[in-house]
Amino acid sequence: MNSEADAIEHARKLFAGPCDFIAGATTTAVFPPPGLPEIAFVGRSNVGKSSLINALTGRKTLARVSQTPGRTRQINFFKLADVLMLVDLPGYGFAKVSKAQASEWQQLIMDYLRGRPNLRRVILLVDARRGAMDTDLDVMRLLDQAAVSYLVVLTKTDTLKPAERDEAQKSVQAQLAGHAAAYPETLNTSAQTAEGIDILRAHIAALAEG
Repeated sequence: MNSEADAIEHARKLFAGPCDFIAGATTTAVFPPPGLPEIAFVGRSNVGKSSLINALTGRKTLARVSQTPGRTRQINFFKLADVLMLVDLPGYGFAKVSKAQASEWQQLIMDYLRGRPNLRRVILLVDARRGAMDTDLDVMRLLDQAAVSYLVVLTKTDTLKPAERDEAQKSVQAQLAGHAAAYPETLNTSAQTAEGIDILRAHIAALAEG
């Protein structure tokens, strides 16, 4: 790409293309065979993951939005324009579910993260209002150990004042120090105002080609 503007426009066209539901997996046996590059989205329950995926793809109902933490109970695979797979992982840090159910979902997430050779990057979502919590740091350590590259994306930044957004971003970036698999920068996003959406699309589109 010749410029950031070109990259953003290319990514906009990619994400405006067809995005089809391929599979909803509750066990590893249902995972689609590794093929297209995959970008996985993971984060605590109620971090705004479904809203962000919908904003990226310009669709209102691609990923189900729920006010109830723990509603996404499977790994959902979406094929984007026949060049990329977007993977929506269940939220972790579950509330309102049994410990046994939470353990099953957690294991499914870990099996996916450890076992997909075509996984290009994980988009790790962190609520800007709360910062990186212990469970987020646990996932970072897992990704470091598995040598899976990840980008930390702060969500719901529209709920903070500019100075608060800057402080939240600096705090999370400081926590990334020493995490070998972490992308060196974080990104502020809001599904409500579209802040950061174009940049995140361009980041993902570049991975589809790399």
